[in-house]
Amino acid sequence: MKRERNVGMMIVGIFIFMFNTVIAFGQSRSLIKATEIPPYRIEVSYNKTSNIIFPFAIISVDRGSKDVLAQKAKGAENILQVKAAKESIAETNLSVVTADGKLTSFIVNYVKEPAVLNISLLNPYKSNSIFLSPEALNEAEVKRYADYALYARERSTGMKDFKNSIGFELTGIFIHDDIMYLRVKLQNRSNISYDIDQIRFLIRDQKKSMRTASQEVEIMPVYVHNEVQKINAETIEIMVIAVPKFTIPDKKYLTIQLMEKNGGRHMEIQLKNKKIVSAWPLK
Repeated sequence: MKRERNVGMMIVGIFIFMFNTVIAFGQSRSLIKATEIPPYRIEVSYNKTSNIIFPFAIISVDRGSKDVLAQKAKGAENILQVKAAKESIAETNLSVVTADGKLTSFIVNYVKEPAVLNISLLNPYKSNSIFLSPEALNEAEVKRYADYALYARERSTGMKDFKNSIGFELTGIFIHDDIMYLRVKLQNRSNISYDIDQIRFLIRDQKKSMRTASQEVEIMPVYVHNEVQKINAETIEIMVIAVPKFTIPDKKYLTIQLMEKNGGRHMEIQLKNKKIVSAWPLK
């Protein structure tokens, strides 16, 4: 009898455990909620254009109504121009997807005289980017001047980094119209090939106290001439990287990073505005 009683109590305990588990699972499911993305509110007019600046390139735009006109600004990938197609349109919405995979939603209202025409979504505490869209470029011209920069007389900037038998040197800064051409020499003196992951151009704040927020702006290349993915052992490669023209504000500097793929031989060059404004014109 005692053994049968123990077995019975064990069975009852199992049922109680299973019942509590089901209840707990149901409660945990009831706590799961969808994440709400609150929309921004913007005012548009028939006679004026509103501009929205995004931190990343615009991938797609969806209009809630055909009464709203929206297009990317000519020459820029991250600026959206919005206006009303007629006077006094009904409230509608606008959805924008950017290159970082983020969806941004707007409630659009008509106002004859908008209080704000230019809206920036750039976050000063995160990395922003400088873009040029393809339509702003004469591709054939950029390639031609990049070739000129590749073979132009060496105008050493004195900016270089050499360690782990890898040399990374900026051998010339050139400019034509709105495009700058940065020529870099990559040298591998080791017996191990160097696979290039990426070359990045970052405008950064000079060192500040830990309490001061810093801003980092990445300059995106529009064309790379004589591009290579690997620097073989005991070889030298020269590349010309075309970027939108820029200057560096006070208390900031430009960092050029060479990153090794699946490796640790990362290189870095730093220069101030004095070097940039001395860019040599290509004729």
